[in-house]
Amino acid sequence: MNISSASELVGIPPKTIRYYEDIGLITSHRSENGYRVYDERDLHMLNFLGRARSLGFTIESCRSLLALYQDPSRASGEVKKVARLHMEEIDCKIEELQAMRDTLSTLMDNCSGDDRPDCPILEALSAPLKQKN
Repeated sequence: MNISSASELVGIPPKTIRYYEDIGLITSHRSENGYRVYDERDLHMLNFLGRARSLGFTIESCRSLLALYQDPSRASGEVKKVARLHMEEIDCKIEELQAMRDTLSTLMDNCSGDDRPDCPILEALSAPLKQKN
């Protein structure tokens, strides 16, 4: 099957499939005319990558997960370790987003939103950044 058909079946753009091949996540076979050809195994790997990426796993985490998936002697503890690290990253992002939301909410609460020009939101955005030590 060609890249367009594979792309439609797995829901991953052809450009992304080519990128995955370029970085060695997948390998495709080549037809006599040099076109990429994908079989059931390739589609399965692409689907695997699509699901992993939709959960936010990085390319390197996907590489680790693929290697573990293809290793019949793998330990499920190794898979769980990769997932746990990713969950910790997600939790940190959630905390950062919640802090941003809280700050923005406070700024909005302090802004009267009327016809006057003074605005705490703009004042906060124009304040100098605090230096980290």
